[in-house]
Amino acid sequence: MKLIVGLGNPGRSYSKHRHNVGFRVLDSLGKRHGIDIEKRSFGALVGSGNVEGQEVLLAKPQTFMNLSGDSVGPLVGYHGVELEHLIVVHDDIDLDLGVLKVVKGAGDGGHNGVRSIIEALNSKEFYRVRVGIGRPAPGVDAADYVLAPFDEGDETDNAASCIERAGKAVETLIKEGLSEAQQRYH
Repeated sequence: MKLIVGLGNPGRSYSKHRHNVGFRVLDSLGKRHGIDIEKRSFGALVGSGNVEGQEVLLAKPQTFMNLSGDSVGPLVGYHGVELEHLIVVHDDIDLDLGVLKVVKGAGDGGHNGVRSIIEALNSKEFYRVRVGIGRPAPGVDAADYVLAPFDEGDETDNAASCIERAGKAVETLIKEGLSEAQQRYH
């Protein structure tokens, strides 16, 4: 089984924030593949089904971003998921809005949710789909920026398009592997 984790913060007040693109990618995947992500397990909302012929568990940790590992670690352990079968989807402030990167074994890049998962697993040897949200304007605090919604208009449209592409990158990663996902989506 593959475990696909989307990072974000729980609650309606956070749902449209830049920091929640991981949740939005999982919602898109779930909708496309008929997987409801509603069951509670190990501090996450989860749903199981098939993506590209593979059994998957989609998970949205409800522990808040900085404690994502508190949910992901137990999910990995309970389900016996090898790190080779773990994909984490998250926002990335170091990538321009609309840019995707698919990587394996990278450091946390300053992302507290990813750092929490690395610490919980004592390893960074898992796949990540990094979804670019861009950097804040000079003088804007990074925390305030990621905890704000995308601006109306082009930014919202670009984010929606990128979220759909990120879901397709996950599908490609599952079906055809890292090299193909990188070639198509970088």
